[in-house]
Amino acid sequence: MTQVEEVPGPPSTDPGPAPGRRTRRGARVAAMAAYAVALVVWSELLGIPNDTVQVFLWLWLATIAWNVQEPARHHLQFLRDWWPPVVGLVIYFYSRGLTDELGLPVHVTMPIRVDEWLGGGTTPTEHLQAAWCGDPCLRDSSPRWYDAALTTVYASHFVTGLTLAAVLWLRSRPEWVRWMRRYLAINFGALVVYILYPMAPPWMASRDGYLGEVTRITSRGWADLGLGRFDLVLQGVGNPVAAMPSLHAGIAFLVAGYGVLRLRTRWRWLLAAYPLAMSLALVYFAEHYVIDVVAGAALAGLVLAGCGWWERRQDRAPAAR
Repeated sequence: MTQVEEVPGPPSTDPGPAPGRRTRRGARVAAMAAYAVALVVWSELLGIPNDTVQVFLWLWLATIAWNVQEPARHHLQFLRDWWPPVVGLVIYFYSRGLTDELGLPVHVTMPIRVDEWLGGGTTPTEHLQAAWCGDPCLRDSSPRWYDAALTTVYASHFVTGLTLAAVLWLRSRPEWVRWMRRYLAINFGALVVYILYPMAPPWMASRDGYLGEVTRITSRGWADLGLGRFDLVLQGVGNPVAAMPSLHAGIAFLVAGYGVLRLRTRWRWLLAAYPLAMSLALVYFAEHYVIDVVAGAALAGLVLAGCGWWERRQDRAPAAR
């Protein structure tokens, strides 16, 4: 079994929920099966849960199903622990949508020039779409198998961070606190940059005549699966000029980096495939430039280093008194 390194932390009078011990295997299997059916039906009728509140509620239901025979106070502890970070994420979500209304100029040419330099005169997005998308490259043209794979990777952004948080909450509340600290930090760190440096993504630059012909094909990969009505997952309510840094890339790098640092199995290095696949999807789909991806990776590195430094400082503080 994969082992997680336990890092000593400051004493706490609130250790959080005790691991579920009352739920028998058969009850857990039945409850999780019922949960899976309910989630599939919900997704078929209303769309895949993708906003913070929906994801939070479905994760809460998942923890209830996992420990279905625990008393109600155990399940209510989830609400007590999670409501502050969820409120913070909702504030982030709606604040991000307002950043393009502050009157700051939208930057367009800098990322194009950087990516053209990286691509030898042509941006990597143009290279990838010319090689993989088809001629002409249309959003509603027949998808390839890699379109479906990369669309799935792209859409995973909306659930991966909080799903990891739910798993950690079930296993170890101190580990959950560490992860949520990093998750909130990268979201609000990106928000600060979005406010100070609004920037147009490749598809918008192409639409406005600053870049060659590229197409936003993010949702095309699911067309052959009959999931076209799930476009809300992919387009959502957001800010089209919140492109620098790429939070999709940043959180993927954060997940991989956190796993590599915390796990001790040699297989942990396979986690690097996740941010690499996410980066490829973002550039190919014309959602982000390579420079946005690099900025997202740098932000993830700063968050990991900064939170690690702060936690080590907090751990040393009781010993110094």
